[in-house]
Amino acid sequence: METPTGNSSKRSINTGRCRRARLVIALSTACIAFISTSCSQLQKPAPEPFFAETAPPKAQELRWSNGKLPKSFDPALASAAPETDMVRALYEGLTEIDPTTLREVPAVAESWSSSEANKVWTFKLRRNAKWSNGKPVTSHDFVRAWKRLVQLGDKTAHRNLLSNIAGVPRANNERQVENESADKLLPSNPNVDQVAPSAPTQRLSQIPENNEAKPQSNSNTSTPAAGGTVANTAPQGFTAEDDLTLKVTLVLPDKDFPRLVAHPIFRPIFSNGEEFMGKELNPTFVSNGPFRLIKIEPSGLSLVRSDTYWDKESVRLEKVQIVPTESPEKALSAYREGALDAITNADFSPLVLKLLSPYEDFRRTTHSALNFYEVNISKAPFSDRRVREALSNAIDRDRLTEGEMDDSTRPALSFLPYVGSAKAKLTQDKEKAKELLAEAGFPDGEGFPAIKLLVNRNDTQQRIARSVARMWKQNLNVDTEIVVKDATELDRARKVGDFDLVRRGVVFPTSDEAANFMAVFDPLLPPLPLPGIAPNDFNRPTGPTDGAREGLPSPSPTGPGTTDTALLPIFTEDEAIYELRAIPLYFPTSYSLVKPYVAGFEMNSLDILDLADVTIDSDWRPKQ
Repeated sequence: METPTGNSSKRSINTGRCRRARLVIALSTACIAFISTSCSQLQKPAPEPFFAETAPPKAQELRWSNGKLPKSFDPALASAAPETDMVRALYEGLTEIDPTTLREVPAVAESWSSSEANKVWTFKLRRNAKWSNGKPVTSHDFVRAWKRLVQLGDKTAHRNLLSNIAGVPRANNERQVENESADKLLPSNPNVDQVAPSAPTQRLSQIPENNEAKPQSNSNTSTPAAGGTVANTAPQGFTAEDDLTLKVTLVLPDKDFPRLVAHPIFRPIFSNGEEFMGKELNPTFVSNGPFRLIKIEPSGLSLVRSDTYWDKESVRLEKVQIVPTESPEKALSAYREGALDAITNADFSPLVLKLLSPYEDFRRTTHSALNFYEVNISKAPFSDRRVREALSNAIDRDRLTEGEMDDSTRPALSFLPYVGSAKAKLTQDKEKAKELLAEAGFPDGEGFPAIKLLVNRNDTQQRIARSVARMWKQNLNVDTEIVVKDATELDRARKVGDFDLVRRGVVFPTSDEAANFMAVFDPLLPPLPLPGIAPNDFNRPTGPTDGAREGLPSPSPTGPGTTDTALLPIFTEDEAIYELRAIPLYFPTSYSLVKPYVAGFEMNSLDILDLADVTIDSDWRPKQ
């Protein structure tokens, strides 16, 4: 047997090694190619611009989910969506609010004027404003509707909006429900004591086969409401000078009063309110808005453009389908599938909100509501504005909203979200807070009493209070006693002054600045007695609030105490920042989804939507 020589053996070995090397290289190249291909396939796809790109309806028809079915169509009971949405579509008031600017625009009233320094307002009604039955809208219709508001008393939604009209009795329960109203705007919370009163639920009723409205009287001699009648004479605060002139007298001046009367509760009704008093939703009422109701079914409501509306030529939509949904998840699914064009008033979970936030058809709006701590300025040392400013500066509102509120709110460095909201009017500066507290006589918190902070029985509010208390301790070395009470107890303690700071929340249903601050600082209630000790020389606030009340007396009270028992009323944000009788914390937020082919669907802080401005772009198509 021939034995291979050494050279041939080496050649054979080298050849095998080369083959193995080439195989390894080939396998490695194949693996790299496979891994590269796999990785490219597993890469996160580029995000789509819209959560749902679907073809628009062929007709001028809007399919809108704004929560569940409305409980009533009564303007007097419209406290929030979906009732306010329906009242704005079906009825028209003296004025409307421009959804973009939040300023008043002419509606039934074509013009208005004021006298006696904005205490007397006169509205001139247009001659071509008509009801859906063809009869003219007159000033007597407004008088009759407003008399009914007075008779309904505390059953009227946002009764406090009437409080500045002369001759209107004050409401009894405004303070007891305000915190719960604001809490409804937070993520779902099972521990809220109670909710704000809403419209009484009514059952669905069938439209008569001939689809004609039942005869309704528009006599203005009496107005039954909630089992009673209204006196024949209206309060002196509002009178019909003639068919087309309405005169309104106020208790206190209000330069923005035309904005206030744009709210749904001030809309006229054709009859004496009988159509709203039954246990069933009545679809046959007469209305005066850009749309009229033609059908009520468990599957939703059908609205059509009104032929008698004075400005019908500018209304583009022919039909509006209000689609109730049982849950936000079902609304989201219907929107994704193309069965809905818009979603509002949906309580999306924090996780869903984060998933939706990158899409262009998802909209997030700072809501017109404020959560804040009211300060008892009748008690030292809180009567010293430097103390109030120190407490405000020591709160990191960004930490509150990002941490405690899961980024579902916006920091409140002002009182109103839509008046100068682009510019912060309060500072967050713990070093400045320490300086102010030292100037007030409490260096490093020495000698400062424990703060008695009252909050309502809401786990979110208790969590916020604990977080704020930690900030006051860390930044000012001040202790806080958190006292939890239910709504009634909280209201009682506030009225008698048994608190240092108390948590409050208010919903601003209007862009009327004076009306909003009357809800925060009620000038029609007698102030608590102020301590009668000599004032110091602290006369003006510092920082960005300087000059807010140029020419007015110094903040009341000015120092650790004062002999002045007269509190200046607060009607503007600059005055509120200057006085700082309350410490703003955060604004809630609201959300909506709107398809890209829906134009004019403008959401804002007040959640006001003017359906008369909405149109469908039927030529829009999704990108291929």
